[in-house]
Amino acid sequence: MTVQLYDSKAQALRDFVPLDPSNVTIYVCGPTVQSGPHIGHLRGALSFDILRRWLAYRHGRVTFVRNVTDIDDKVLANASDGEPWWALAYRMELEFTRAYTAIGILPPTYEPRATASIPQMQELIERLIEKGHAYSAKEGTDAAGDVYFDVRSWPSYGDLTRQSLDAMEPAADADPRGKRDPRDFALWKGAKVDEPSSATWDSPWGPGRPGWHIECSAMSRRYLGPEFDIHGGGLDLRFPHHENELAQSTAAGDPFARYWVHNGLVTVNGQKMSKSLFNFVLAADALEEFDPLVIRYALLAAHYRSSLDVSQRGFDEARAAVDRIRTFLERVQRMPSPFEWSAERPEGVDADAEHAEPESGGPWSDGVPEAFASAMDDDLGVPQALAVVHEAVRAGNSALDAGDDAGAWEWALQVRKMTGILGVDPLDEQWTSTDASAEASALDALVQTMLAQRADARAAKDWAAADRIRDAIAAAGITLEDSADGTHWGIADTPAPRRGADGAQPRVRRTDG
Repeated sequence: MTVQLYDSKAQALRDFVPLDPSNVTIYVCGPTVQSGPHIGHLRGALSFDILRRWLAYRHGRVTFVRNVTDIDDKVLANASDGEPWWALAYRMELEFTRAYTAIGILPPTYEPRATASIPQMQELIERLIEKGHAYSAKEGTDAAGDVYFDVRSWPSYGDLTRQSLDAMEPAADADPRGKRDPRDFALWKGAKVDEPSSATWDSPWGPGRPGWHIECSAMSRRYLGPEFDIHGGGLDLRFPHHENELAQSTAAGDPFARYWVHNGLVTVNGQKMSKSLFNFVLAADALEEFDPLVIRYALLAAHYRSSLDVSQRGFDEARAAVDRIRTFLERVQRMPSPFEWSAERPEGVDADAEHAEPESGGPWSDGVPEAFASAMDDDLGVPQALAVVHEAVRAGNSALDAGDDAGAWEWALQVRKMTGILGVDPLDEQWTSTDASAEASALDALVQTMLAQRADARAAKDWAAADRIRDAIAAAGITLEDSADGTHWGIADTPAPRRGADGAQPRVRRTDG
C-alpha cells in the first residue's frame, strides 16, 4: 500500500511518491537554542522520528536533516557577559541532544548549525536581489545594511497558509523604516552597535548576520539539493517561518519541498502551554520524574497532527500500557521453550509458509501485521497501530494461558517488530540501562524474599500470614503467576500510583521556563 501523508500546503491527504524511491529526503526545522528543551520540543522531534522510521521501513533509506539555529535574536537576547551567545547556544544544543537521545529519537543524518552555512545564505540572498525579489535598506537610516524580501514581487506569497497579503500582519523582525512594505521580512540584518562583534559576518551589503528564515532555505538546499521530499516542523512554524522559506526559495528558482508536514501543538492539563501561564514542562523535569520509555509512549500515543495534552493521567496510562507489553514479553522470555529468544523466526516454524497459522490464530509473516502497516500508511496512524500492538499482546497472553508455546512466540515476535518500528520495545537495550537494571534487580530481590516468606507460611499452613504477604504484594501493583516451575511476578496492568517520600502522588512539574 502507498504511504499517504497530510500535506499542509495542499490541505489534503496525498500519496507519498519520493523523488528517489531508494532515498527519501526530509528536512525538519530544529530548535533555536536560546534555552533548554520543553516537552513540546520532544513531541515535535518524536513526530518526525516516527515518520523517518516508517519511511525507512517502506523505502530502506532516509536522509534526514534537522538543523540547529545557533544565531538568532533570541539567542543574542539570552546571552550574558558571563556566557556569550555562542557558548549559550552550544550548551543548549547539548541539552537538546541529551533529551532527544533519552527518549530514543534517532540522530539525524546531518545536523547543520546555521553559523556554518553563512556563505550559502549570502549566495541565496544575492540570487534574490538579482531576480528583483530582494533589496537593501536605504543608506543613512537605522536599517542600513539590512536586506529584505519584497513580498509584493512574488505573487505566490501566502500560498502555504492560504492568506492574502493585505490580511497579513507586518513582519516584526527589523526596523520597518527600511522596508518598502511592512510585511517584507529580513534576509540579512546589518550590524547594530548593541550587538557583539562576534555575531557579525562580512557581506556585500556590509557587516551583519542572517535573518531567521533564510537560514533554513540555505541549509536545506546545501544538504538535500534545490528540491527534496518533505519539509517538516511544528504547526506554529507555518507562518511566518515556513511561508517565508517557501517564498524566498521558490523566488530564487528552487522547486523546494514537495510535501509539507506539520505536527500539532502541546497543552498542559487542558491549557495551551505558555510562559505567561507558568505551565512550561521542561524536558529535564519530565525525564527526572518519568521513565524515558513512558515519556516516549505518552508523546506518540496521540496522532501527530492532533493537539496533545500533557497530564499526570496521560503518563499513568502510558506507564500501564508499557507495563502490559513488557510483562507479556517477559512471560515469553521465561517460558520453557526450545526456541532461542531473538527477533528471528523461531525454530520449528515453517519458513516457506508466508502465513502459518498457530493454534492461537496469530499470523506469521516476515513483516509487520497488515493492520499495523495499514494504520501507519494512513498518515502515520500511530493510535491505531498501537491498538494492533495491544491486540497482539492479548492474543499472546491467551496463547500462553492455553499452553500454545509456538503461538505465543509468534505473537511476541510480532509485538517486538511493531514496537521496534515505533521505538517502544521494552526489551530493546535502549531502555535497559545500568541504573534501570540495578533498580529492577533490587525490586526482584525484595519480591523474591516476600515470595519465600509466603511459601514458608503456606508450608506451615499459616494461611493468615500467607494472605497478608499476598495482599501486600498486590497493593504494590505486582501480580503473581504460579506455575510448575515456581511463582513469577510482574507489574499489574494498572499499577498503584508512584508516591513521593511524603506519600503524595507526583504531578507534572511546572516552571516558568
